[in-house]
Amino acid sequence: MGALAENHDGLYWFAVHVRSNHEARVVSRLTDAGIEAFLPVVERLRKWADRKKLVDFPLFPGYIFVHIPRSYDTILAVLKKQGVVRFLGMIPGEPEPVPEEQIDALKKIVAMKAEIDPYPYLKEGQRIRVKRGALKGAFGILTQKAGQHLLVVSVDILQQGVSIKIDASDVEAL
Repeated sequence: MGALAENHDGLYWFAVHVRSNHEARVVSRLTDAGIEAFLPVVERLRKWADRKKLVDFPLFPGYIFVHIPRSYDTILAVLKKQGVVRFLGMIPGEPEPVPEEQIDALKKIVAMKAEIDPYPYLKEGQRIRVKRGALKGAFGILTQKAGQHLLVVSVDILQQGVSIKIDASDVEAL
């Protein structure tokens, strides 16, 4: 277990997949049971025909975080809560801790109440597809230059390529 994941009190943060639109209810159930849970939310202006209102939306829809010891009984207690689907981890059935500094950073960002947008998890050099905009449907490689994301499209037979600036929120990983 990495030192990054464990707090001094033997508790770990874990990501938990929950039923769609059940994030706040699951957090409430866990909190009522004495389990620390964290749901990062962002405020968005919601418009109806007759009014507008600031509403909290989950930053990561379908996911919450729990701060628990890595014990079978505690993990089972979380899994038994209505609305919980599963713990996340690379190995099925084995929850993987989330590094403490990632949760701390999320808490600080959410507390700022600034405009926050979800950002796709992309790595430089990854194959991507453009999902909206004028380039919708285009495939290429994601790269970065001078702080800008670029879509690189290569023509292998010519051993040539072109790049264009792109908003990372307009692309998805393949």
